[in-house]
Amino acid sequence: MLGFCTFFITAIPAIILGIIGLVKIGKSGGKLKGNGFAIAGIVVPTVSGLFVLPMMLGIMMPALARVRQISFRMVCGTNMSALGKAMLIYSNDYDDIPIPPKWCDLLIEHADVSPLMFRCKGATKGPCNYAMNKNIEKLDAERAPPDMVLLFETHPGWNQTGGPEILTTDNHQGDGCNVLFVDLHVEFVKTEDLDDLKWKPD
Repeated sequence: MLGFCTFFITAIPAIILGIIGLVKIGKSGGKLKGNGFAIAGIVVPTVSGLFVLPMMLGIMMPALARVRQISFRMVCGTNMSALGKAMLIYSNDYDDIPIPPKWCDLLIEHADVSPLMFRCKGATKGPCNYAMNKNIEKLDAERAPPDMVLLFETHPGWNQTGGPEILTTDNHQGDGCNVLFVDLHVEFVKTEDLDDLKWKPD
């Protein structure tokens, strides 16, 4: 990458100097020679750049795509964290977590949550890309283990509940997914570690 950057740093002055040289030679009325060198100073960097630029793009594009995916992952996790805080507000007000069959509606109605918070940035569609662990409904918040799954990423829907059978990693190119745990911390869990998630109390 450093070599590519150095190439452009040296190529641009060479082209400029070549143009200046041609102009001066043209104005000299034949007194100055060196048309060939001046033209070479323009042509060689230009032609070389046509070969180098695609190589640079080929190297940089995957890296830029990766950075974009990481930013999507972070925004998705931030949204999930906001939903966790909204659940805490709801549970403080109503002494219980939102019931799974209506959890999205209840958070919007009673915890001042924007519908945009239910969208994962990495998803292409859907009103909500998160689902609630169906086993949470059978527990009160105080008896649920802190490392138990509360919310997780899933395919588009609304008020979804379920377990690992509806979890998806598609929003992050199969690398994993964000998970909100009962203790309200969010973690990006890699695909190879998803089998270790706790869906039920011990």
